Amino acid sequence: MTSYLIGLIGSGIGPSLSPALHEHEADHHGLRYLYRRIELTAPIGDLIRAARLSLYDGLNVTHPVKQTVIDHLDELSPDAAKLGAVNTVLFRDGRAIGHNTDWTGFAESFRRGLPGAPIRHVVQLGAGGAGAAVAHALLTLGAERLTVVDVDLTRAEELASRLNAPDLPPDATPAARPTTRRNMPEYAGAGRLRAAASGELPALLAEADGVVNVTPVGMAAYPGTPLDPASLRPGLWVADVVYRPLETELLRHARRLGCRTLNGSGMVVFQAAGSFRLFTGVEPDVERMLAHLSELI
Repeated sequence: MTSYLIGLIGSGIGPSLSPALHEHEADHHGLRYLYRRIELTAPIGDLIRAARLSLYDGLNVTHPVKQTVIDHLDELSPDAAKLGAVNTVLFRDGRAIGHNTDWTGFAESFRRGLPGAPIRHVVQLGAGGAGAAVAHALLTLGAERLTVVDVDLTRAEELASRLNAPDLPPDATPAARPTTRRNMPEYAGAGRLRAAASGELPALLAEADGVVNVTPVGMAAYPGTPLDPASLRPGLWVADVVYRPLETELLRHARRLGCRTLNGSGMVVFQAAGSFRLFTGVEPDVERMLAHLSELI
């Protein structure tokens, strides 16, 4: 029986359902698959080195080290390099290779959960590692204009600059460069992503088609809403990448107004399926994984 040792590195990952999702799917394929939680109690570089020495086959990486992990990898896939964020690390032939399945996970979740939703102008809250992936997904899906709002305006401006660039600048990832180039989905025109200060949010939402929360606010450990619910209005679609709880306070307010909503369950399943595929080379059954997540929640 083929066996795999996989880990999840992050802060506050106790409630994560990724171990259950991966191990349950592996059981259906007859794989021996152990998925361990690795709390961020040491520098990320030390944890990556320890995982190598412990012969891990791969890792998932989550908040708050999706960007800082890059300095400790040997190679990046083109999508991870473009985004400057990694959520999946493969250990192959002594090398640590970073990938990003967050963006494809969100894109597929959006297609299924909000079919036909207008994306002429989308406001995104958060410019961290997951924020980079969601922004890339929205632009790839065809968003005509995407405004990223972050408490750190400089971080939002850096994300806008990186994703508006026609290609990866030569010095974008000094510690880890891809050895091959695959065809990346190209945006139909550059400059469609801009950064904004949080004080601009009410005016932006007044004329936006939708808003997506890519901050940790709404998670059990970070209760509350990332915006003033009074700035929501009927006709605005509202998405949240948080999945524990499944209905965040933000989504609850939006539903009361009659807004179309999208929770984080689809993204977590589709990104997990992408990681599982990379780790094992086996095609996961995403419908089974979605059903399993529903049972878990």
